[in-house]
Amino acid sequence: MSARPPIVAPSLLAADLSRLAEELALLDPARDWLHCDVMDHHFVPNLTFGPIVVSAARKLTTATLDVHLMMERPWLMVEEFRRAGADVITVHLEACRETREVLRQIRATGAKAGLAIKPGTPFAAAAPYLPDLDLFLVMTVEPGFGGQAFMPDMLDKVTAARDLRERQRLGFVIEVDGGIVEDTARAARAAGADVFVAGNGVFRAPDPRAALAGIRAAVAS
Repeated sequence: MSARPPIVAPSLLAADLSRLAEELALLDPARDWLHCDVMDHHFVPNLTFGPIVVSAARKLTTATLDVHLMMERPWLMVEEFRRAGADVITVHLEACRETREVLRQIRATGAKAGLAIKPGTPFAAAAPYLPDLDLFLVMTVEPGFGGQAFMPDMLDKVTAARDLRERQRLGFVIEVDGGIVEDTARAARAAGADVFVAGNGVFRAPDPRAALAGIRAAVAS
């Protein structure tokens, strides 16, 4: 059971950037976030966008900007993404040599600090950092590309994080990213997730507005 209100975070990666204002008009800033997948073609085998696009999104929505840095040496870009408008900045455990220092750096900018782990990284590797977090992101696909199939065995990490949070009375939210549609979002909610990143499942659905409403309903029930 998760006591926190669920949040759907459509992913900018799947949006049509040539119609950005129209795409972001789907969001309800009172209950949705906008997830921004920043990829550097080094940490993951894809290249997406940088602070300029995040800044453009900031001008078009008041929704929380949830910036996910899938990049090597993310500490070099934290301040720039904060200036671009990021409200939450998430870095990968696998990319950080001094994880606590990077988390402190994020918080020093005024942003909330998140930590992500890839599917191959065990929960135990991230557990020591959870007291330092505002957000813990469990990747439910291999990071790098949208449209991949949801990996249900990753939900064990979600449940482990929820249980640790309850035992230690911590305040971080648990986010899942990858393959999120109505049924997978419902399963992740039952496992303990609070924030649901949906890219293709929203922006590339035949009816994006209905798809977003469907995911919201699935995690609210």
